Amino acid sequence: MINVNKNDEPLDLSYLREMSDDNAEFIIEMIDLFKVQTPVYLSELESAVADKNWPLVSTCAHKMKPTFSYVGREDAKLHMQMIEHNARELINVDDLPKACTEVAEFVQVLYKQLDLAKASLEKRL
Repeated sequence: MINVNKNDEPLDLSYLREMSDDNAEFIIEMIDLFKVQTPVYLSELESAVADKNWPLVSTCAHKMKPTFSYVGREDAKLHMQMIEHNARELINVDDLPKACTEVAEFVQVLYKQLDLAKASLEKRL
């Protein structure tokens, strides 16, 4: 489940900071890449859910899952892990459309958090 309380907090970019030796340019590139790739991944996920193609839903969720850790949203990663697991094991598949909608709504909030983080990083350049 996505923790909506974290939606108003600054992102924890410690993973990217550690990975890049706190290189602001690199972190900005990763934020930009996330914002380009995520709509593509999300579209694939939504199509797979609409088609009730549970193996593909699992694959799409698996592909998206780590990206949320990179930007400090472990709660969203766990949500994707649940989608992946349930689709793979055919558990509560009737709940997967709602879970997918929650991801789509959450990503819009996350983009705003990413924009704030990017603006802060750009001040360091």
